[in-house]
Amino acid sequence: MSIPRGVRNCNPGNIREDGVRWKGEIRPSADPAFKQFRSMAWGYRAMFVTLNTYRRRYGLNTLRGMIHRWAPPSENDTAVYVKYVAAHSGIAPDAELDTLRPESMCPLVAAMSRMENGRPADPEQVRQGWELFEKHRS
Repeated sequence: MSIPRGVRNCNPGNIREDGVRWKGEIRPSADPAFKQFRSMAWGYRAMFVTLNTYRRRYGLNTLRGMIHRWAPPSENDTAVYVKYVAAHSGIAPDAELDTLRPESMCPLVAAMSRMENGRPADPEQVRQGWELFEKHRS
């Protein structure tokens, strides 16, 4: 079985190369299309930061709104993505989310990682990513 790209790159959210520099990022990435991080925890931190930015900058405070931006219909079957993440996180698609609460964000990010990589996220790595997010919020 091959290792999924997001796992190889320690980028569980498959964040694309875009010129933005992240804490914990390996530059240059060995993958020309996607970011590469020093560890899965740094990759999870990037996901938490991105989702928090979606809430603050764009007012997206539901799983459906965040996924619609994360995995737009022009590139993904967004409805399937929303349904999958809702089922694996236990969060209703239109429930309001506080991106500063680990009780909701850790299951959400773990489910997104599972969707992106086809395998369950390691809860310890997700928790470490959350700790990095809290420590390095900007």
